[in-house]
Amino acid sequence: MTPKIKYSDKFLDKISWFMKVGGITLFPYIILRERYETSIYKDKIINHESIHIKQQGELLVLFFYLLYVLFFVLNIFRYFFDFKKAYKNLPFEKEAYANENDMTYLENRKMFSWIKYF
Repeated sequence: MTPKIKYSDKFLDKISWFMKVGGITLFPYIILRERYETSIYKDKIINHESIHIKQQGELLVLFFYLLYVLFFVLNIFRYFFDFKKAYKNLPFEKEAYANENDMTYLENRKMFSWIKYF
């Protein structure tokens, strides 16, 4: 599935409650900061968010969001309210960050690969 890419600083500012986000994946959309539209990092960021599209698809979208929130809340306590550390240590984010530079990763990715990032 090819995600639909949108650029909106206004939207991302409204949802950035705990930390400023550069992008978000809300199946089937990837919403990025406007500066990424012409950035040299555009492909890397789109690849990162596309990994989330795959994760969401294999968890039927709803279960992805439920697990994401659950893991995040658990991590908030685990990392003593360090929101950035809680976010960076989510298995979904670990998989995306570990593979965002590999532009062929999604072609070879096995289902539920995020599980090995616990």
